[in-house]
Parts: sequence; C-alpha cells; structure tokens
Amino acid sequence: MTTAPSFDETIPETAARRVEFISLSHLNPSTELEPIPSRGIDLAYFRRYVRALEDGGYDYTLLPYGSNSADSFVVASAVGQLTERIKPIVALRPNTTFPLVAAQKLATLDQLTEGRAVVHLISGGNDAEQARQGDYLPKERRYARTSEYIDLLRRAWTEPAPFSHDGEFYKFDEFGPGFAPYQAPIPISIGGQSDEAFAVGGAKADIFSFWGEPLDDLRSEIERVHGIARAAGRGTLPRIWVTFRPIIAQTDELAWRKAREYVAKVAATFSQGTYFRRQLATGQAPQNVGSQRALEFAARSELYDRALWTKTAAVTNAGGASTALVGSPETVAAAILDYVDRGADLVSIRGYDTLNDAVDYSRHVLPLVRQELAHREATGRRGTLQAEHLGNYGSEYAGYATAGQA
Repeated sequence: MTTAPSFDETIPETAARRVEFISLSHLNPSTELEPIPSRGIDLAYFRRYVRALEDGGYDYTLLPYGSNSADSFVVASAVGQLTERIKPIVALRPNTTFPLVAAQKLATLDQLTEGRAVVHLISGGNDAEQARQGDYLPKERRYARTSEYIDLLRRAWTEPAPFSHDGEFYKFDEFGPGFAPYQAPIPISIGGQSDEAFAVGGAKADIFSFWGEPLDDLRSEIERVHGIARAAGRGTLPRIWVTFRPIIAQTDELAWRKAREYVAKVAATFSQGTYFRRQLATGQAPQNVGSQRALEFAARSELYDRALWTKTAAVTNAGGASTALVGSPETVAAAILDYVDRGADLVSIRGYDTLNDAVDYSRHVLPLVRQELAHREATGRRGTLQAEHLGNYGSEYAGYATAGQA
C-alpha cells in the first residue's frame, strides 16, 4: 500500500486539458503470451485489428520499425486506406531513409490520408540492431544526426524554392520545392531518456515520448523537456506521450490473478529462444537509457503509485515499453488520469493479449477517461473516479498484488 495523495476537485495546473489515445498495430496473432513462429503479415488479422482500433475510438496507431519487421511506411499507407479517422504514426530510423526521401514519403502518406500522418523518429538505442542495416555511427552522435534530419524534413515540406545543404551528416544541391503535406507540416515525435534525446526533443520535437514511469519521476522528466523547449525560445511546448501495457479484469483481484499468469507466460517466452528474446538473449544490460531506467525502477519496487507494475519490465530486460497498469477498468482509468494530471496528453495503451486487450480497453477504459475529461471541461472541476478507485492507495490492493507469493 502506498500513501494516498490528498484529493480535491481542483484540476491541477499541470493537467492536460485534452487527451488522445494511441495503440500499436499488430500484423499477425503472435504475442508475448502465445508466440507464433512467423514474421509474416496475416492480412485478415491485420484488417480486423485496424478496424478494431478505428471502431474502438483510438486516435492514433503506431507502426513500429525493426530490421526484421515489415516496412512501417508501407504498413502506415495500408492503415490509412483501411481507416477514415485513425492517424498512422510511422516509426522511422534516420539511418534507413535519406531525409529528403523521408519527407517525400511522409508527405505522400499525409496527402493520401488527408492530413493524418505523424512520424516518430528513432535515433537508435542498440549498436547491434543499428549495425544490421549498416549504421555504425556512435550512439552519442545519433541524436545529432536526428537534429539535422528534423531540420531537413521541415525545410523540405515548407521551402518555396530549391535549397542546398552541406551539414555534418547530409549534403545535397538544389533540392525542391519538395512534395508538400496535405495542409500543414507533419508532427514529429522523438523518444529517449539520454541527455542528447532531451536536448533535441525539447528544442525541436512536436511530441516527446516516454515509457510508463512512477508519477514523480515522469513529472520531473516532463519539466526537464519543457524547460529545454522554453530555453530554446519555443512558444509551443512538446506534447507528452506516455506508454503503458495495462492488464485489466472486472475487479482488482481478478486483474492481479491475470497479471501473475501473464508475467509467467511472458517470462517463459523471453527465456525460450523465441523471436521475442531481444536483449534478454545476450544476458547484457541494455544500452539505451530508457531501458536502464525501467530496470532500475523494477529493482527498487514492483509496484508504484496507484497501479504501476514493473515486473513485466524486469522479465523482459526492459526490451521496449513494458511497464503495466494493473486493476479493474476503473482503477486503470484512474491511474491514467493521474498521468494526465501530471501533463500527459497522448496516452498509448497496448496489451499482451493484443487484439482482445485493444477491444477491452476501448470498451471499458477509454470511455471512463473521456467521461472524466468531459466532466472537467463542463464543470471546471475533477470528478470522483480517482477518489473512489484507489488501487494501491487502498488497503486491499497490495494484498491482491502479493497473493500467492512466498
């Protein structure tokens, strides 16, 4: 049990006033719970998945990128044609696509989707993965390349006349005017926890992405990125994107039973030589600071704040976004609102039972969060959801979390 913060109806000054939801699109039924030995696209499943996101009220879907995964641009284009509202987020590594070509491809996607395209730039947090596609730039220089990349994307979208460039990483002569986006420059997202990530993201990104962390730690990171943005003279601060892997059931007690089953299956998957093994296979500490932080939090405690669970990060060696929110839909929605109150306005929730979880979140979690936000907008006050569904701030929840442990 964690000491509950004082609660009143006053909306915190740090609270986001609008919130949008992100999910990740999956190409086939393989999951960390039930891995299927295939990296192919199950088209019927993919169509069903994307339609579930559209029908479920999600605002965005992330199309991930890896050296052995489907191409994120092509998949994003498919999402754009299979939906009418969802905004596809293209995960893009600067080492894989020349910036002017990326600008052209993104603007094409934006035209085809009538202004829905978003790009998430991944500078690269693992030397071995970068080398698989011929990138040997030292980790500390990758964000410098990303910084130059961002400048060139925006110039390609907005310069009215040809321009030349001779930079540290890119050089060309008399490019342009480039192919324009649908109406406005495409939003650019950056993630990462290194000093270099903060410097570039704070100064230049439209969106800054975090994995789920304890509330106070995340708020400090938000203040850091916003402070860098202000120092850079920006009038508009980066939006804050935070990612969780919720585990929900009808009650907190049932959610914890599911969570224990899930983590045992996930741990087995990552230890049995499957496709999902990632960093765990090497037995080495992860190189990227975000994973290092996740493992530090997991080593300190399994449970934080209202419902944040870190054991899922521990058993996967923090190989990607992996911290969970555990509880009933009401408890998880209240926990999401805790992060909204700290400044998160883009909330990514994706499950371990991927399609079924996406449907369950849309039916049982998203409406609760949106109902609370509508109440706040109408009344100027917070509703009672956070006061009534305490999770780990209450006396019974910790008992559910530790039931069956020696």
